[in-house]
Amino acid sequence: MNEIKVPELAESITEGTIAEWLVKQGDKVEKGDPVVELETDKVNVEVNSEYSGVITEIIQVEGDDVEVGDVIAKIDENAEAGSVNTESAQGQADAKEEKQTEASPKQDIKEEAKKDFKEETQTSVDVIASPAARKRARELGIDLSKVSPRDPLGRIRPEDVEDAAKGTAKSSEQKEEKKPIEKIEFDKPVERIKMSRRRQTIAKRLVEVQQEAAMLTTFNEVDLTNVMKLRSERKEKFIEKHGVKLGFMSFFTKAVVGALKDFPLLNAEIQGNEIVMKKFYDIGIAVSTEDGLVVPVVRDADRLDFAGVEKEIGNLGKKARDKKLEMSDLQGGSFTITNGGTFGSMLSTPILNAPQVGILGMHNIQKRAVVMPDDSIEVRPMMYLALSYDHRIVDGKEAVQFLVRVKQLLEDPYDLLLEG
Repeated sequence: MNEIKVPELAESITEGTIAEWLVKQGDKVEKGDPVVELETDKVNVEVNSEYSGVITEIIQVEGDDVEVGDVIAKIDENAEAGSVNTESAQGQADAKEEKQTEASPKQDIKEEAKKDFKEETQTSVDVIASPAARKRARELGIDLSKVSPRDPLGRIRPEDVEDAAKGTAKSSEQKEEKKPIEKIEFDKPVERIKMSRRRQTIAKRLVEVQQEAAMLTTFNEVDLTNVMKLRSERKEKFIEKHGVKLGFMSFFTKAVVGALKDFPLLNAEIQGNEIVMKKFYDIGIAVSTEDGLVVPVVRDADRLDFAGVEKEIGNLGKKARDKKLEMSDLQGGSFTITNGGTFGSMLSTPILNAPQVGILGMHNIQKRAVVMPDDSIEVRPMMYLALSYDHRIVDGKEAVQFLVRVKQLLEDPYDLLLEG
C-alpha cells in the first residue's frame, strides 16, 4: 500500500486546499496521471500519482486544507479496479457534515488533535521560505516561525535556518501577536462565505505593502487621439500579418519600457540597504479572474515587437481565465500595469505589487473638451494615468518625469510603433 502525498509545490507555497478530486475511490490510475487539483495562494496545481494502481482510500476531501507532506490518499499497486469499497469516500464527506452537530467522542478526540496540530503549525505555514530552507528546518527540527530572515522581503533561506540552529537568530516571538477575530452577529439575514485561499493571500499581501512601503501616487492625463488613429489605420493589416488585434496594452507596455529605460529606479527593488537595479524589463499585466487578481508577467517586453506583446498578453490572459497559469508565469516581474478602465474606472490609486516599486494604473477613455496650444477647443479621447511608487527610493520629481515620459510616448506613438 502506497501513499499519495502533497508534494513540494513551489518556493513560498507550503499549503493548499483540495479543489477537486480528478479520480474516485476504486479508480485505477497510472503513474503520472493527475489525481487531484490543489488551490494554492497563486495558482491551481494538479498533483500526479507517483504509482500505478487503484485508489483504495481518499483521506482528504474537497475543501480540506492540506500542507506539503500530508497524506491525501492511498493507492494499492496490486489491487484491481472495482475491488475497493467506494462508499467509504462518500461516508467521509458525510461524516464531515455530521460532526458539526452530532460528533462522537472518538471524532471529537480526532478533531481536537487536528485542531491542536493546526494551531501549533499555523505560524510555520504563514512564513515564506525556500524549499531548501524548509527541508533543512525539518532535518534540524527548527520551527520556521522562530527564524529571523535576513532577506528584507521576509523570505527564509537555508543559512537563516543554520543560524537559528546555533541560537544566533532572533526570536520571532517579539513580533506583535495577532488578536483573534471576533465574529459579529447580526439581527438581519447575512450569508457567510469562506474566503478562498487566493483571496486570503491577496488581502494579506496588500495590507503588508501598505504597511511596509512609503507608497505615494501621482497623476497625469494622456491624449489618445494618435494612438486611436494609428490603431484604426493599421488594424486590418496588423491582423492579416500577425493574426492578433492591435490593442491598447501593447502601446502602454512599450511606452512603460521606454520610460523605465530613462528612469531606471522605477525598475528596481529594495533588498536590505541595497537598491537592486534590474537590467531587464519583465512587465506584469494585472488580470482579473473569478478567483481574484493575478499578475502574469510578459518576459523581456523590450525585445518583443507590438505583435509579440499582444500575443503574449492574450496567451497569459487566457491561461489566467482557464486557471492554467504556472508559477513561472507569475514570478519575477519588474514593473506592473493594471487597467481599471476595462471596468469603467475613471481614477484610482493602484497598490504596489511588492517587491516592485512602481505600478501604472490605466483608466477609462472619455471624450473631453481640451484647450489646444492655439487656444482652440477640441473634443479629444482622454485617459487619466496614475503612477504609484515607493517613495523610499523614488523621489517625486523622478516619478512625475516618468509619467510625463509615458504620456509623451503615447501622444506620439508612430516612432514607438516603428522602433518596437
